[in-house]
Amino acid sequence: MKHRKPILQTILGILLGLLFLSPLYILVVNSFKTQKGIFSNVLALPDSTYFTLNNYAEAWKQLEFLKSLFNSLYISILSTLAIILLTSMAAWVLVRRKSKTANVIFYIFALSMLVPFQCVMLPLVQIMGKIQFLNPAGLIFMYLGFGSSLSIIMYHGFIKNVPLELEEAATIDGANAFQVFWRIVFPLLKSITVTIAILNLMWIWNDFLLPQLVINKPGWQTIPLKTFYFFGQYSKRWDLATAGLLLGMIPIIVFYLFAQKYIVKGVTDGAIK
Repeated sequence: MKHRKPILQTILGILLGLLFLSPLYILVVNSFKTQKGIFSNVLALPDSTYFTLNNYAEAWKQLEFLKSLFNSLYISILSTLAIILLTSMAAWVLVRRKSKTANVIFYIFALSMLVPFQCVMLPLVQIMGKIQFLNPAGLIFMYLGFGSSLSIIMYHGFIKNVPLELEEAATIDGANAFQVFWRIVFPLLKSITVTIAILNLMWIWNDFLLPQLVINKPGWQTIPLKTFYFFGQYSKRWDLATAGLLLGMIPIIVFYLFAQKYIVKGVTDGAIK
């Protein structure tokens, strides 16, 4: 019986892995098919009749890929940097200030994660419209607000384990609060910072709803917004959409592969401790 348990776990793990990878398989194989080939058999590999490489060239052209890529990078990177810089400082202050006010503020951030985005979506867009902030800068500002709660909670748990003696020694040597944080504390937050960067960058990169509501300036559409144009009212270009989606996935996958070694350590050290 003891020998059967690892075998069953392995089989279950393989089946779950195949289940989670099946959407990616469908996306990849259909990106090399014509529209007719997709409709004839979605799951089949592309044969000589329906195989084509033109989907990627056409998707690149219709997406205005380089321009859309720049828009996505600009919004995602600036939003993530803002989240990292401001939430790390906020979490440090909340940890080191031993007061009821700091605890209340922390719990407010924690409770705000329970509020669905759909509940504040329309009032938020209405308010931002009145102050004429429906633009990329306004979008970055809103991402900062929506991404702060989880980031502060993760930083908060990690900073608790940073020895206070290091900060006290730096203070004795004449460092002010700004120097203590950026020269002593922040370098120790490398693993959790990379984890927070990955989580926020992936979420912001793939987000469709908030940019759709906020960005009304021509030429600032991100890759998810551009991909949506493949799905018209009377026709849906699945062949171009699958190729475009894969093109949009490549930058975030590359970033994840370079930073993946930090994500498990950051999540366990920051969220559990």
